Amino acid sequence: MGGPTADDFDATLAELLAGDEDAFRRAYRSLNPALVRYLSALVGVGDAEDVASETWAQVCRDLPKFRGDGDGFRGWVSTIGRHRAMDHLRAARRRPQQSGTSEAVLAERPSADQVDTDALTAISTQDALALIRTLPPDQAEAVLLRVVMGLDAKAAGRVLGKRAGAVRTAAFRGLRSLAANLDASPQLDDAAHLNDAAHLNDAAHPDDPARPVDGPRNGDSDIFRALIAEELS
Repeated sequence: MGGPTADDFDATLAELLAGDEDAFRRAYRSLNPALVRYLSALVGVGDAEDVASETWAQVCRDLPKFRGDGDGFRGWVSTIGRHRAMDHLRAARRRPQQSGTSEAVLAERPSADQVDTDALTAISTQDALALIRTLPPDQAEAVLLRVVMGLDAKAAGRVLGKRAGAVRTAAFRGLRSLAANLDASPQLDDAAHLNDAAHLNDAAHPDDPARPVDGPRNGDSDIFRALIAEELS
């Protein structure tokens, strides 16, 4: 029930830094799903896997330079991923545009009818990402780093090149907007209660609502509400 703890990951990281290939595989399996979701919000779902592969290739090359614990490693991988995503978008701008493709998904603003109330009654991970992408880009990325990558404000600030206070403000404003969207959906509570029993063992750590969500769940609405309550308290 739940993924590896912070202590588990710290132990895995120590083995990885000592050259244990199996530890690298465990670290990859632990972080890559969240990394791909984060990158999908930056470069689009179609290119996220490729950019993630480039990210891990650089992680392998630069691993001897890394110093830090598990949280630091998560932030370091996020930073590399973001740099690779920006490189990807710059290269895409230099290429002839394909019709129907988008260079920067965070810049897109779905209209209100695209984020309708019915979709919010069964938020899956991709639905949650789509909802986050309706935010202004600075708020969206702050929330993504907090929710998807599980970084605190200080680590997210290092990824974005901003002060922790600026990241906290952006995340607060973004989460407040998301809370307003959720509160505007009266069907959400009823749908969430219907799913509670079936997903009780799958609800992501209510005592640690900032943990990354590792797969689509019908209980994502509850996770989102718990995170919002934690951040806005």
